[in-house]
Amino acid sequence: MRANREPFTSVETHSARPRISARLKASSDPGLPPTDLELPAGQRTPAYRFFEALPAAISFTAVGLVFILPFVDAMLGAVYVLSIVGLMFVRAMLGAVDVARGFLRYRRSARVDWAARLTDLERAMDGRSSLAHPRGGFRASGHAALVAKVGADPHSIMRPSTLFHAVVVAAYNEPYPVIADTIRTLLHTSTKPEQLLIFFAHEERGGPAMAETARRLEAEYGHRFGAFVLVEHPAGLPDEIAGKGANITYAGHRLAEWVRDQAIDPRRVIVTSLDCDNIPHESYIDCVAYEYAVAPDRERLSFQPISLYITNIWDVPAPSRVVASANCFWNLTTTVRRLALRNFASHAQPLTALVEMGFWSKRTIVEDGHQYWRSWFHFDGDYRVVPIHVPIFQDAVQAGTFKSTMVAQFKQLSRWSYGASDVPYVGVRVFAPAARAPFWPGVLRFFSLLEGHVSLASISIIIAIGGWIPFVVASQTGQVTSLVERMPMTVGIIQQIGMIGLIVSIVVFNALLPPRPIHVPRERRLTMWLQWLLYPLTLLVFNSSTALYSQWCLLTGRYRERFDVTEKMAGGRSS
Repeated sequence: MRANREPFTSVETHSARPRISARLKASSDPGLPPTDLELPAGQRTPAYRFFEALPAAISFTAVGLVFILPFVDAMLGAVYVLSIVGLMFVRAMLGAVDVARGFLRYRRSARVDWAARLTDLERAMDGRSSLAHPRGGFRASGHAALVAKVGADPHSIMRPSTLFHAVVVAAYNEPYPVIADTIRTLLHTSTKPEQLLIFFAHEERGGPAMAETARRLEAEYGHRFGAFVLVEHPAGLPDEIAGKGANITYAGHRLAEWVRDQAIDPRRVIVTSLDCDNIPHESYIDCVAYEYAVAPDRERLSFQPISLYITNIWDVPAPSRVVASANCFWNLTTTVRRLALRNFASHAQPLTALVEMGFWSKRTIVEDGHQYWRSWFHFDGDYRVVPIHVPIFQDAVQAGTFKSTMVAQFKQLSRWSYGASDVPYVGVRVFAPAARAPFWPGVLRFFSLLEGHVSLASISIIIAIGGWIPFVVASQTGQVTSLVERMPMTVGIIQQIGMIGLIVSIVVFNALLPPRPIHVPRERRLTMWLQWLLYPLTLLVFNSSTALYSQWCLLTGRYRERFDVTEKMAGGRSS
């Protein structure tokens, strides 16, 4: 339900601008982004190849040492494994705490009437007192202090009612019901629809069916938004990989042209990129508007909501539910870890910044995560991601059959783990002699990025087999000591204690679950608990294998230049 609020008034508002529905297609070259920001094509430099090979070299070495060290010295092999297991135990405990913190912030933020807080800011700018509404809740004292500050200095923030929210919805060949759900949701947020500019970015490769879906969406919903623009991304454009990054970048250029033609100040346009199955929380846009309006460095920020893969969670197989839960946990965790928080999936960024940097990369299959590094280097390190503690709901992977779902899950995680391609991108820029970004913050981020990809590829394997390898080798070589003999039991005990962290995550996941749909049998509730028995195996089969595969591709120069689109089946509807 849309929250009631006082009508905005501002001499700068464009709310009286006539609503516009337009259809745009390829007519001119949208131009290329700055060359120093784009990923390389073709032959790499020796330095770039070194950093491309680095994640695989470390990951395979880390796993290989489990087998090699016991032959050198069984005790050394045992210490190596125990060190890693102990470190992961500490990280698991800290992760459980941060999952709980992220969940509590999400719950508290989702209860806030962000539209009412925007109205408070508007009234303070006009010298009027706030309207009556609940004053408690998430960061209430900070909001009260901000209202007082704005009352004393009305020019310290940007007037929220003058903001436009451009939403670039990317689609390839998804069915109409899936996309229509997303469009309808945007109509029923707490933000006025006339402030929303919908740019529906669909692929020419999607064929006549996709073009017909676009026209149907425009006919049914176009007149209800501030603008509804169809942008068809032509197939076969040079210097790009056919995928989401190229699609939304093409639409971004069309958006910039449209804003200029409508004489809208681009500093008042915030751009959110959405997959066509995304369901934003009703207060997501108002929450972004609040953070953008009050930030003095707003043009060097991006805004990252929590991606929760639970829209169709009751309908997907158990392994997909486990993978989706792990993704939810990580996204909740990063909202309370500023160094780990980066762009992922759907996020928002000012139009001015996007125009400066040429929008998103057209040469990668992981344009969302790469956007963090593209922005960080464009602004010479003066860039940060603001956590938005409300979610954008997304689908877990679901295809027609169990087998096809597992294949689709593997492809999705393989695409995500190809984010290891950012390691060379960051490495050559951080360690370049003429680097413009600050050196030590860059080094810290580089090693954080590298460690994340190495851990994803190797840790599950080491924990799964590391407890036994030193014992087995020592038994054959006669190097058995009391420590080596107790290795399997010691590792098992640490893993059992570490289950405390998993229990916390399970409780959080069950709190996140939407109500059980009527078509889902009651027995599925039991399998929602039993699925956690698959957690270790699922992480091993999907996370480690996909990460090693992607890193091997980089090591061998077999670059992934095909975007595997995940099949969309939401709420029991299929294509």
